[in-house]
Amino acid sequence: MYSGDAFLPRVGDFRTRYMTGNHDLSIDDEEVKAFRTIVYDYYKRYRRDFPWRRTGDPYHVLVSEIMLQQTQTDRVSEKFTEFIKAFPTLESLAGAEQGRVLAQWQGLGYNRRAVMLHRLAGQVMNKYGGVIPDSPEELVLLPGIGKATAASICAFAFNKPVVFVETNIRTVFIHMFFPHGDDVDDGSIVPLVERTLDRENPHHWYSALMDFGVMLKKNFTNPGRKSRHHQKQSPFEGSTRQVRGMILKALIADQGLTARGMVKAVNAPEEKISRALDDLVKEGLVSRRGRRYYL
Repeated sequence: MYSGDAFLPRVGDFRTRYMTGNHDLSIDDEEVKAFRTIVYDYYKRYRRDFPWRRTGDPYHVLVSEIMLQQTQTDRVSEKFTEFIKAFPTLESLAGAEQGRVLAQWQGLGYNRRAVMLHRLAGQVMNKYGGVIPDSPEELVLLPGIGKATAASICAFAFNKPVVFVETNIRTVFIHMFFPHGDDVDDGSIVPLVERTLDRENPHHWYSALMDFGVMLKKNFTNPGRKSRHHQKQSPFEGSTRQVRGMILKALIADQGLTARGMVKAVNAPEEKISRALDDLVKEGLVSRRGRRYYL
């Protein structure tokens, strides 16, 4: 059973102990040890099991990190295995047609990520001989990879002691170190992430932090809402993002649709479909030949 109830008293004790001193966001060795012990003890008992955690293949880690951008882990877990089966190597992904990649991506949303991943694979093949770079500075130059994703790839694929913040890590540090804080900036969190980092085993440490953050969200009103960087996701139903997804799904089923055929295939206002199609063509997700559209 995935629960944090047994750990909540210890979490409370640590918060009380940490906040009673005049720390000014500093943390001594004893507190670092206490914090790590709480997080690792929880991880040993309740760690989540995902297919990308059972592999040391940098390509698998790369795919999982792109998929996990703005998508829940349960959905990614199901699609990840299917995607790797369809494209077992970076080379096979780079050599695939974009339409096939988009078809395999269906169900994950944010289809632009699939296109960026496809382009990334091609660049890594051409520039790095198929070897995924192991430094954030090089990774961030590739399509679809920001600073946090670049750092997480380095941590999980290469066990590099990099420092980064994502939503679950942010939750842990706000809850544990800023119980009375509001509008907490990542600039205040990063020094604590660096100070508490298990530099010998950052791969497992970041996994433990993320699992601990998920538990905290289940047991407390999401501490991440106290972050200056918190953004409430806009509704999906009726959104342009939903229309874009429906257009791509229609083209996967029937390549070469005209604009009129698209209106029949997609249940959305014609004006919204037209705008979404224009944007998809500009972004390179869809091509237009004459009056017909293709992936």
